[in-house]
Amino acid sequence: MRVLLCLAFMFAAAISPNASAQAKPEDAIHYRQSLFRVIVWNWMPMTAMSRGRIPFEAASFAKHSARVAALATQLHEGFPAGSDSGAETEAKAEIWTQSADFASKVKRFETESARLARISKGGDEAAIKVQFAHVGNTCKACHEKYKAD
Repeated sequence: MRVLLCLAFMFAAAISPNASAQAKPEDAIHYRQSLFRVIVWNWMPMTAMSRGRIPFEAASFAKHSARVAALATQLHEGFPAGSDSGAETEAKAEIWTQSADFASKVKRFETESARLARISKGGDEAAIKVQFAHVGNTCKACHEKYKAD
């Protein structure tokens, strides 16, 4: 897991804003899909804890939420103009035709994820679960409008 996370961060660091503007569409698609895979990897244990499928462990939840918050700050750069084609992608064209709305939804995910990471440090299970639901709603809002089934 640490290797996967390190690779994702190294890949993110290798692609500067200048480089992402010049990257092939396939590279941007791979970048964002990699970010989403790591987000989901961290999201699933938090989901299991919040639904009572596994015991709630505050330290583990805090670790996963911090990772999601860090990755959330990198999502928007994975959708440069022209990266709507060139490889298999579930991103809808509306991401680029309604870019201001899309950017606001990504920013909301970033903000709510950061809030979850802060709340998770306190270990208050009830507060964490409430905020986790808020973050989940930001995911849902974006997926419903901008992700193909």
